[in-house]
Amino acid sequence: MPLSSVDQGVAEVRTRYASQEEFIADLERSNLDPVTLRQSIERDLKVEAVLDGVASHAAKVSETDVEIFYLVHSERFRRPETRTLRHILSTINDGLAGSERDAARQKIDAIHSRLCKAPERFAEQAQKHSECPTAMNGGLLGDVAPGKLFPELEPAAFALAPGELSGVVESPLGFHILLCDAIQPAGEVSLDSERERIRGHLEDTRRRSIQKAWIAGLFRRET
Repeated sequence: MPLSSVDQGVAEVRTRYASQEEFIADLERSNLDPVTLRQSIERDLKVEAVLDGVASHAAKVSETDVEIFYLVHSERFRRPETRTLRHILSTINDGLAGSERDAARQKIDAIHSRLCKAPERFAEQAQKHSECPTAMNGGLLGDVAPGKLFPELEPAAFALAPGELSGVVESPLGFHILLCDAIQPAGEVSLDSERERIRGHLEDTRRRSIQKAWIAGLFRRET
Protein backbone atom coordinates (compact mmCIF):
# COMPACT_ATOMS: atom_id res chain seq x y z
CA MET A 1 0.00 0.00 0.00
CA PRO A 2 1.64 3.32 -1.08
CA LEU A 3 2.50 5.57 1.86
CA SER A 4 1.04 8.51 -0.05
CA SER A 5 -2.43 6.89 0.06
CA VAL A 6 -2.19 6.39 3.82
CA ASP A 7 -0.87 9.93 4.31
CA GLN A 8 -3.75 11.28 2.24
CA GLY A 9 -6.24 9.33 4.35
CA VAL A 10 -4.78 10.66 7.59
CA ALA A 11 -4.74 14.21 6.20
CA GLU A 12 -8.39 13.91 5.17
CA VAL A 13 -9.37 12.87 8.69
CA ARG A 14 -7.29 15.71 10.18
CA THR A 15 -9.09 18.35 8.08
CA ARG A 16 -12.34 17.57 9.92
CA TYR A 17 -11.01 19.24 13.07
CA ALA A 18 -10.36 22.89 13.80
CA SER A 19 -7.25 22.20 15.85
CA GLN A 20 -4.69 19.50 16.62
CA GLU A 21 -6.03 19.37 20.18
CA GLU A 22 -9.54 18.52 19.01
CA PHE A 23 -8.10 15.92 16.64
CA ILE A 24 -6.12 14.15 19.39
CA ALA A 25 -9.03 14.38 21.86
CA ASP A 26 -11.40 12.70 19.41
CA LEU A 27 -8.88 9.96 18.67
CA GLU A 28 -8.60 9.27 22.39
CA ARG A 29 -12.39 9.03 22.70
CA SER A 30 -12.25 6.33 20.02
CA ASN A 31 -9.38 4.52 21.76
CA LEU A 32 -7.00 5.55 18.98
CA ASP A 33 -3.80 7.56 18.62
CA PRO A 34 -2.00 8.84 15.48
CA VAL A 35 -0.16 5.51 15.07
CA THR A 36 -3.20 3.27 15.41
CA LEU A 37 -5.19 5.65 13.17
CA ARG A 38 -2.60 5.17 10.42
CA GLN A 39 -2.75 1.42 10.93
CA SER A 40 -6.55 1.46 10.71
CA ILE A 41 -6.52 3.54 7.53
CA GLU A 42 -3.86 1.32 5.95
CA ARG A 43 -5.91 -1.78 6.77
CA ASP A 44 -9.07 -0.26 5.29
CA LEU A 45 -7.23 0.74 2.12
CA LYS A 46 -5.88 -2.78 1.73
CA VAL A 47 -9.37 -4.23 2.07
CA GLU A 48 -10.69 -1.75 -0.49
CA ALA A 49 -7.88 -2.66 -2.89
CA VAL A 50 -8.65 -6.36 -2.55
CA LEU A 51 -12.37 -5.83 -3.08
CA ASP A 52 -11.68 -3.61 -6.10
CA GLY A 53 -9.56 -6.41 -7.53
CA VAL A 54 -12.34 -8.92 -6.94
CA ALA A 55 -14.90 -6.60 -8.52
CA SER A 56 -12.74 -6.19 -11.62
CA HIS A 57 -13.76 -9.72 -12.61
CA ALA A 58 -17.45 -8.77 -12.85
CA ALA A 59 -19.02 -9.34 -16.25
CA LYS A 60 -19.03 -6.29 -18.51
CA VAL A 61 -22.34 -4.51 -19.08
CA SER A 62 -23.35 -4.62 -22.73
CA GLU A 63 -25.69 -2.37 -24.68
CA THR A 64 -28.15 -5.28 -24.75
CA ASP A 65 -28.03 -5.50 -20.95
CA VAL A 66 -28.86 -1.79 -20.72
CA GLU A 67 -31.75 -2.05 -23.17
CA ILE A 68 -33.21 -5.13 -21.45
CA PHE A 69 -33.11 -3.38 -18.06
CA TYR A 70 -34.87 -0.35 -19.55
CA LEU A 71 -37.64 -2.50 -21.03
CA VAL A 72 -38.11 -4.78 -18.02
CA HIS A 73 -38.21 -1.84 -15.59
CA SER A 74 -40.17 0.53 -17.79
CA GLU A 75 -42.23 1.75 -14.82
CA ARG A 76 -39.08 3.37 -13.41
CA PHE A 77 -38.76 5.55 -16.49
CA ARG A 78 -42.23 7.06 -16.53
CA ARG A 79 -42.24 10.79 -15.86
CA PRO A 80 -45.30 11.94 -13.87
CA GLU A 81 -47.28 15.00 -14.82
CA THR A 82 -45.85 18.10 -13.18
CA ARG A 83 -47.18 21.60 -12.83
CA THR A 84 -45.33 24.87 -12.61
CA LEU A 85 -47.00 26.49 -9.61
CA ARG A 86 -46.92 29.75 -7.72
CA HIS A 87 -48.52 30.43 -4.36
CA ILE A 88 -49.22 33.19 -1.90
CA LEU A 89 -49.27 32.30 1.79
CA SER A 90 -50.94 34.09 4.68
CA THR A 91 -49.79 32.34 7.83
CA ILE A 92 -51.94 31.69 10.88
CA ASN A 93 -50.31 32.53 14.21
CA ASP A 94 -52.72 33.28 17.03
CA GLY A 95 -49.80 34.42 19.18
CA LEU A 96 -48.79 37.18 16.77
CA ALA A 97 -50.84 40.33 16.38
CA GLY A 98 -52.14 40.68 12.83
CA SER A 99 -51.67 36.99 12.06
CA GLU A 100 -54.58 35.56 14.02
CA ARG A 101 -56.83 33.24 12.06
CA ASP A 102 -59.47 35.87 11.22
CA ALA A 103 -56.83 38.45 10.28
CA ALA A 104 -54.97 35.98 8.07
CA ARG A 105 -58.21 35.03 6.33
CA GLN A 106 -59.17 38.65 5.72
CA LYS A 107 -55.74 39.32 4.27
CA ILE A 108 -55.81 36.38 1.85
CA ASP A 109 -59.42 37.13 0.82
CA ALA A 110 -58.43 40.69 -0.08
CA ILE A 111 -55.49 39.44 -2.17
CA HIS A 112 -57.71 36.87 -3.88
CA SER A 113 -60.27 39.52 -4.74
CA ARG A 114 -57.59 41.67 -6.40
CA LEU A 115 -56.19 38.70 -8.33
CA CYS A 116 -59.58 37.61 -9.62
CA LYS A 117 -59.74 40.99 -11.37
CA ALA A 118 -56.08 40.98 -12.48
CA PRO A 119 -54.45 37.50 -12.27
CA GLU A 120 -51.42 38.83 -14.16
CA ARG A 121 -50.48 40.64 -10.92
CA PHE A 122 -49.87 37.35 -9.09
CA ALA A 123 -46.06 37.65 -8.92
CA GLU A 124 -46.33 41.26 -7.78
CA GLN A 125 -48.86 40.39 -5.07
CA ALA A 126 -46.72 37.46 -3.93
CA GLN A 127 -43.67 39.71 -3.58
CA LYS A 128 -45.66 42.24 -1.56
CA HIS A 129 -47.81 40.04 0.63
CA SER A 130 -46.80 36.36 0.72
CA GLU A 131 -45.28 35.15 4.00
CA CYS A 132 -43.24 32.40 2.34
CA PRO A 133 -39.59 32.68 1.20
CA THR A 134 -40.84 32.05 -2.36
CA ALA A 135 -42.24 35.59 -2.26
CA MET A 136 -38.83 36.85 -3.39
CA ASN A 137 -39.33 34.92 -6.64
CA GLY A 138 -42.93 35.90 -7.25
CA GLY A 139 -44.28 32.96 -5.25
CA LEU A 140 -42.74 30.41 -7.62
CA LEU A 141 -42.76 26.84 -6.28
CA GLY A 142 -41.30 25.45 -9.50
CA ASP A 143 -42.24 22.21 -11.23
CA VAL A 144 -44.20 20.17 -8.72
CA ALA A 145 -45.01 16.46 -9.02
CA PRO A 146 -47.88 14.70 -7.24
CA GLY A 147 -47.13 13.95 -3.60
CA LYS A 148 -44.88 16.98 -3.05
CA LEU A 149 -47.46 19.39 -1.65
CA PHE A 150 -49.48 19.37 1.54
CA PRO A 151 -52.40 16.98 1.01
CA GLU A 152 -54.79 19.88 1.50
CA LEU A 153 -53.25 21.75 -1.45
CA GLU A 154 -52.75 18.98 -3.97
CA PRO A 155 -56.36 18.49 -5.18
CA ALA A 156 -56.70 22.21 -5.87
CA ALA A 157 -53.27 22.47 -7.50
CA PHE A 158 -53.75 19.55 -9.87
CA ALA A 159 -57.23 20.65 -10.90
CA LEU A 160 -55.99 23.98 -12.28
CA ALA A 161 -55.61 24.71 -15.96
CA PRO A 162 -52.62 26.75 -17.16
CA GLY A 163 -53.12 30.36 -16.11
CA GLU A 164 -55.93 29.46 -13.70
CA LEU A 165 -56.17 30.81 -10.16
CA SER A 166 -57.34 28.66 -7.25
CA GLY A 167 -59.69 29.64 -4.49
CA VAL A 168 -58.38 30.12 -0.96
CA VAL A 169 -57.04 26.80 0.36
CA GLU A 170 -55.99 26.08 3.94
CA SER A 171 -52.98 23.98 4.97
CA PRO A 172 -51.19 23.54 8.30
CA LEU A 173 -49.14 26.62 7.39
CA GLY A 174 -52.08 28.92 6.80
CA PHE A 175 -54.13 30.14 3.83
CA HIS A 176 -52.90 29.82 0.24
CA ILE A 177 -53.77 31.00 -3.22
CA LEU A 178 -52.31 28.92 -6.05
CA LEU A 179 -51.63 29.76 -9.68
CA CYS A 180 -50.73 27.23 -12.38
CA ASP A 181 -48.23 28.68 -14.83
CA ALA A 182 -47.90 25.56 -17.00
CA ILE A 183 -48.51 21.80 -17.15
CA GLN A 184 -45.85 19.31 -18.18
CA PRO A 185 -47.66 16.12 -19.24
CA ALA A 186 -46.70 12.66 -18.07
CA GLY A 187 -44.48 10.66 -20.40
CA GLU A 188 -41.59 8.26 -20.71
CA VAL A 189 -37.96 9.18 -20.14
CA SER A 190 -36.00 8.12 -23.21
CA LEU A 191 -33.47 5.30 -23.14
CA ASP A 192 -30.79 7.59 -24.56
CA SER A 193 -31.13 10.02 -21.66
CA GLU A 194 -30.92 7.19 -19.10
CA ARG A 195 -28.40 4.90 -20.80
CA GLU A 196 -25.32 5.85 -18.77
CA ARG A 197 -27.22 5.93 -15.48
CA ILE A 198 -28.54 2.41 -16.15
CA ARG A 199 -25.06 1.22 -17.12
CA GLY A 200 -23.61 2.60 -13.89
CA HIS A 201 -26.36 0.95 -11.85
CA LEU A 202 -25.77 -2.43 -13.49
CA GLU A 203 -22.01 -2.16 -13.09
CA ASP A 204 -22.35 -1.31 -9.38
CA THR A 205 -24.81 -4.17 -8.88
CA ARG A 206 -22.48 -6.67 -10.52
CA ARG A 207 -19.47 -5.42 -8.60
CA ARG A 208 -21.29 -5.71 -5.27
CA SER A 209 -22.64 -9.13 -6.18
CA ILE A 210 -19.23 -10.61 -6.98
CA GLN A 211 -17.72 -9.02 -3.85
CA LYS A 212 -20.44 -10.52 -1.64
CA ALA A 213 -19.96 -13.94 -3.24
CA TRP A 214 -16.20 -13.76 -2.67
CA ILE A 215 -16.63 -12.77 0.99
CA ALA A 216 -19.20 -15.55 1.50
CA GLY A 217 -16.68 -18.00 0.03
CA LEU A 218 -14.10 -16.89 2.59
CA PHE A 219 -16.49 -17.68 5.44
CA ARG A 220 -17.33 -21.08 3.95
CA ARG A 221 -13.65 -21.98 3.73
CA GLU A 222 -13.15 -20.95 7.38
CA THR A 223 -15.97 -23.20 8.56
